[in-house]
Amino acid sequence: MTTPNRLAVLSCAALVATTAAGCASVEKVTGGGGGSAAITMGTTSVTSVLDPAGAYDAGSWLVLNNAFQSLLSFPAGATEPQPDAAESCQFTGSDALTYTCKLRSGLKFSNGHPVTAADVKFSVDRVKKIADPSGPGPLLSTIASVETSGDRDVTFHLESPDAVLPAKLASAAGAIVDHQVFPADKLLGNGSLVGSGPYKIDSVEMNGKAPSRIALSANPGYQGTAKLLNSKFTVRYFDKPEQLKSALDSGEVDLTDNSLDPTAAAQIKSDDLAGTGKLRVAEGASGDTRYLVFNTKDETGGNQAVRQAAAQLIDRKALAHDVYAGTVQPLYSVVPAGIAGHTTAFFDKYGDPDPAKAKRILANAHVATPVKLTLTWSRARAGAAELESVKQQLENGGLFQVTVQQEADWTAYQAGWKNGSYQAYTVGWTPDYADADDYISPLVVNGGAYHNGWDNPQISDKLVPDSIKLTDRSGGGAYDQIQKILADAVPMVPLFQNKSFYVYQPAITGVDSTVDNTGVFRFWEIGRAAK
Repeated sequence: MTTPNRLAVLSCAALVATTAAGCASVEKVTGGGGGSAAITMGTTSVTSVLDPAGAYDAGSWLVLNNAFQSLLSFPAGATEPQPDAAESCQFTGSDALTYTCKLRSGLKFSNGHPVTAADVKFSVDRVKKIADPSGPGPLLSTIASVETSGDRDVTFHLESPDAVLPAKLASAAGAIVDHQVFPADKLLGNGSLVGSGPYKIDSVEMNGKAPSRIALSANPGYQGTAKLLNSKFTVRYFDKPEQLKSALDSGEVDLTDNSLDPTAAAQIKSDDLAGTGKLRVAEGASGDTRYLVFNTKDETGGNQAVRQAAAQLIDRKALAHDVYAGTVQPLYSVVPAGIAGHTTAFFDKYGDPDPAKAKRILANAHVATPVKLTLTWSRARAGAAELESVKQQLENGGLFQVTVQQEADWTAYQAGWKNGSYQAYTVGWTPDYADADDYISPLVVNGGAYHNGWDNPQISDKLVPDSIKLTDRSGGGAYDQIQKILADAVPMVPLFQNKSFYVYQPAITGVDSTVDNTGVFRFWEIGRAAK
């Protein structure tokens, strides 16, 4: 998603950099939810819509994963989805076309209404009916119909086999909503949301079209596997990393995700390791990726030779080292390292940056140089430095003449790529579930979530349907083929993948318990040490 979700949690020993104090402090969590003071998390992952039928970005799923239940979820330490609102779920029959779940008994929404099978059916049908262009509908596209029996039994009938369905239902796309509150055919306002998760949303402060602060508190009616170590949690959204850093330094914010300026993050890490810092760091694996996307309906972006030449010139190591201060790692395929099925398809085809090779690509296609190309961006942890670096790389050898422009309004930026206003643009992706399919189906089939106009029938009609039938998700086969096709066609250029990087105040505990590459941040794991 321009979005989040799943896989195994890292222990303290497995973290790349976690202070000893951070690991040991868990035992001092204040009983009864950590006192009355809310724990405040800051992020620059802005969002606009919180209704699960229209929310499909990291900033919204950060909240939805904690305020709504799904049939299944990925608790800390799980590598496969486990029952959550459901008591049990399983495929029936050998064709993987029928999936059944039984709800736990006695579940309630935060308003006291019972959670029933009818709510589950309503929630899935609603996502598909509303079909919001910015929503998670594509994740549920293989579901043909949902059938209920009584208040607890739900059956999903699939149009085609989908072994990844449990993981999709475990994401916020599978969030169960109250059919007595949510309209069936339109989105509900951010201030009226009701779920059955560990937390309930108390208030949403808006800054124009975007939330600036969301206050949550423990849901007294919650029944599930989460054990809350705090009773109140607040999310604050910041426009700029430096604003977030200032709030962190002043103590207004207790912790933050991968939102700090890379240089600042690297310094905090260095100080923490040296024992001289006032902040603590937890760092580990991440499935978050970033791409340079081409509008293939544009005359320039639609030329495969232009896209291949760009891929030949991009210097990922420079981005990782010089721009992001080692807080990211180079990415050479659409599927990131750490996900089963990952390859290095772009490195295998293009190797290191080489202007001479890029020149031959353009010359062989009779493309006049310099190629005029406009790159658009909205938000980046490194700010304008990211696109300025990409500009310099593309202009190496005089093959491109690049103009960089920013659309600071995130909602306008999304609208811009959807209506084809940009030639090329940078976008991040946070996984819905930790599987190679989540970097293929949502991104490259029929234009994907970035609406870049590119499609390959071999991928869409053959390789993707074949691959999601496989219950063995160890990768290889179809995913290898897909990544080779993408490296040749270059509808997007993979730039880098993030490292999970959380900064927190010394009194905050439990951050290491929820650092993993699933994209899920579990509010309930966070506590405050007793004074």
